[in-house]
Amino acid sequence: MTTRIPSHQLSSGLYVSGRPEQLKERQPTMASRAVPYTGGDVKKSGELGKMFDIQVTDQANTKLPSRPSSSSQPNSGSVRSGSNSGPVKKTSGPLPLQPTGLITSGPIGSGPLSNRRSGQLDYSGSGSGSVKAGYGSAVTSLGEDVKVGFRVSRAVAWVVMVVVAMGVMIGAFLMVAVKKAVVLVAVAAVVGPLFIGMIWNCVWGRRGLLGFVKKYPDTELRGAIDGQYVKVTGVVTCGSIPLESSYQRVPRCVYVSTELHEYKGCGGKSANPKHRCFSWGSRHSEKYVSDFYISDFQSGLRALVKAGYGAKVAPFVKPATVVNITKGNRDLSPSFLSWLADRNLSNDDRIMRLKEGYIKEGSTVSVMGVVRRHDNVLMIVPSTEPVSTGCQWSRCLLPTYVEGLILTCDDNQDGDVVPV
Repeated sequence: MTTRIPSHQLSSGLYVSGRPEQLKERQPTMASRAVPYTGGDVKKSGELGKMFDIQVTDQANTKLPSRPSSSSQPNSGSVRSGSNSGPVKKTSGPLPLQPTGLITSGPIGSGPLSNRRSGQLDYSGSGSGSVKAGYGSAVTSLGEDVKVGFRVSRAVAWVVMVVVAMGVMIGAFLMVAVKKAVVLVAVAAVVGPLFIGMIWNCVWGRRGLLGFVKKYPDTELRGAIDGQYVKVTGVVTCGSIPLESSYQRVPRCVYVSTELHEYKGCGGKSANPKHRCFSWGSRHSEKYVSDFYISDFQSGLRALVKAGYGAKVAPFVKPATVVNITKGNRDLSPSFLSWLADRNLSNDDRIMRLKEGYIKEGSTVSVMGVVRRHDNVLMIVPSTEPVSTGCQWSRCLLPTYVEGLILTCDDNQDGDVVPV
């Protein structure tokens, strides 16, 4: 006995096997209720605000406008926004939403990038006198002083030491044997000038270097060749990262320095381990320099001076005293007290002096370095070898050596700044 297979006819007239399909009501794919207009406010955006740790307004107590819907399914709008979507992974800290709609990893205006762009430092002191700057690696942090030294060959140094030692020994032996002081006087006449010459060079070596830089002829950038050591004098303009002095807040600088000095009397507190009595000692120092441009006075060409990213720079900029603190006027400078507090520096009965130096945009400076040409870009970079001044016989000075870019600026820059 055979079983008849059911069949049915389609609307086109074709007969197919099987029972006809029962039409079902199609489920809506969108929420039946209206989504409120937030106007860009994350606090009113429901789940989006919860993702970024922002307090969300209570949606249950807020009456939302409704519109007619073709379905009243209870789960019609919970497919995408309900708990079935899975947990959301949260990062460390809230992620705010910028006015432009971009999501950033930190509060608006925070982070080293914003500080580098504006040239302002973000200080977070972790200890006494310790300061962390937010400039980043693009800005070079310099030491306290420029190292200016003398270089004499070892052979000459050994010969001088042997001659001095032999002269002192022979003079002492003859003085004991002959019992006349004339021999000791003769030895002192030979050894004395050597010590006087060393002391003279230590005291006047820095000034001799500045005299050498001032007399060095300026080079025209138009005719400078690659690898040539030059001195360029012109007007400076800021690079991509302008600097700002920490106390006076002087904007758009290419070099800034702030130094805190303290005076130590008899039995007072020392500013540093090398601080001697009855003298001024450095307690805190901040010196920064970044890449900048210099426009040659002779040819008008502009060159990029590579002073940032940890380059060796020897700045010779004389700072000016901006604050003098004594026991009488200690409480009269709230800005100075705030400056000390930002750096975790103690405020006690010390005599302090704050000095600040800077090179503003538009100042006239002189730069000594090596010319580099790369893809039609003219640059001045630090020399790989120390620069020597040579023997200055008229001043009785030995050859003085200094490393890196030499950067000098006129003492009075207030009237020489060119608007740029």
